[in-house]
Amino acid sequence: MRFEKYFDHTCLKPEATEADIAKLCNEAMRYDFASVCINPCYVKFSKKLIVNSKIMACSVVGFPLGANTMDVKIAEATNAVNNGADEIDVVINVGKLKDKQYDYIKEEINRVKQSIGDHVLKVIVETCLLDEDEKINICKIILDTNADYIKTSTGFGTPKDKNTLKGADEKDIKLFKNLIGNKKLKIKASGGINTYKDTDKMIKAGAERIGASKSVYIVKEILSSQ
Repeated sequence: MRFEKYFDHTCLKPEATEADIAKLCNEAMRYDFASVCINPCYVKFSKKLIVNSKIMACSVVGFPLGANTMDVKIAEATNAVNNGADEIDVVINVGKLKDKQYDYIKEEINRVKQSIGDHVLKVIVETCLLDEDEKINICKIILDTNADYIKTSTGFGTPKDKNTLKGADEKDIKLFKNLIGNKKLKIKASGGINTYKDTDKMIKAGAERIGASKSVYIVKEILSSQ
């Protein structure tokens, strides 16, 4: 796969304006990224801008806390797809995971996936808030659903342990990859990926999609070194 196609070019900041999203879409088309990842209110707007390109529109759901009710997440995902979203990135209910309510999480993922049909579903697990056992458990849960990707982070989570990375961690990508093996589930690394070095580490560890707001900088970095 071409390097550029790993990127979900992302702008999820709460203060994003239409001008910011237009810039994002124009950059995505210029560099031929996989998608633009935007908040739900900008799906229609983005879709109009990228309509004649191969760039996909990716909308977040239950973002960034994941604490919405199941029905709200389903409604949000359905609305995003109806507005033109090609892919959905949904945040798990982290509290339910910590309470070991695994059936709830599995049901929520499957119902969201069912609501969007053939559209790609990525499940954000917020790794910086999880211990090792929770990371293993959530990966196994997602493997037992119809989701397409496990995604590391929202980029908004704050770890309690100062030694824990806020976003994507190469060790977590390797852990997920070992658990997934040859099964169909893919991995999206997201959060704190700002350089070509960061990106290369994630891809080599097993990530098949990269979520980054610095996508243009990263691609320019690799192009300038060739």
